[in-house]
Amino acid sequence: MTPPRDRPVRIGTRGSPLALAQAHEVRDRLQAAHPALRAPGATEVVVLSTRGDRVLDRPLAEIGGKGLFTEEIEAALLDGSLDLAVHSLKDMPTALPSGLHLPCILPREDPRDVLLWRPDLALDTQAAERGDWLMALPSGARVGTSSLRRAAQVLAARPDLQITGFRGNVGSRMRKLEAGEADATLLALAGLRRLGIAVGALLSTEALLPAVAQGAICVECRVDDLATAALLQAIACPASRRAVSAERAMLAALEGSCRTPIAGLCEPIVGGLRLRGLVASEDGRRVARAEATLALASPPATGDAGDDTPALRAAEALGASVAALLREASAALLGAG
Repeated sequence: MTPPRDRPVRIGTRGSPLALAQAHEVRDRLQAAHPALRAPGATEVVVLSTRGDRVLDRPLAEIGGKGLFTEEIEAALLDGSLDLAVHSLKDMPTALPSGLHLPCILPREDPRDVLLWRPDLALDTQAAERGDWLMALPSGARVGTSSLRRAAQVLAARPDLQITGFRGNVGSRMRKLEAGEADATLLALAGLRRLGIAVGALLSTEALLPAVAQGAICVECRVDDLATAALLQAIACPASRRAVSAERAMLAALEGSCRTPIAGLCEPIVGGLRLRGLVASEDGRRVARAEATLALASPPATGDAGDDTPALRAAEALGASVAALLREASAALLGAG
């Protein structure tokens, strides 16, 4: 039963179409789980501008990294202006400000990447028929991306391709592609689906390992706000939390940031989880890969799974073990560079 409130549940978000779609998904799930929140004025979506949204002419690594998409929103959480905030989990630093936590991860979308190209670009027909989309791009094609992870893996597979900087939301990047600023670009399938856009060619995770937590929406609130955390329990997905906890533990152990090409994906296997990780040099010439598995009983798909702490600790240990393997492999492969 929804506890009574004397004011709306205030949901903070960035203002991009994708961020708004994610905030509305959280609102809709909360309203479905708690009938009282369906009343007019019971919820309010509050849009805030972040520095990461405003500064679009430089790569994230040059202006401060992932926290640029969260700092203003987190300040509003801490001063009580917001009750909760909705984020793409891949944009979240592994360390949160004191007083904030992530009590809710929604069921994760497909984490894979999609390749888009200009309509007049001549692809290699045979490679396209095999579904080998990176190999289908013509020699010297310009791939637009601001992601070091994507760029490194593209160059590892196709050192003949050119990487050109490409920042902005999904719509702006698609418009840049149409304008000829690049021949091809890469976008997350999850974002395209949430916007109702069906374009491009799906890349396997063997061809391009996703960003840590790609496809996952998280909800952030104050640690001492037990009422909001109680509301969020009904829409949380324990299985998704386990997977992204393993990935983020790996990233934290590697001290990863926007300045290091790192990828990771934790997936369910029979009786447990498998985590794959990757660290690369920015030019893609040196790549370290590692993976490990964990035997683990499956929790309920959504909702309150009881005390899932032991399973989460085990998932985090899996992440740390893969990070250790990557450190060992990357020390030889990457050296100081």
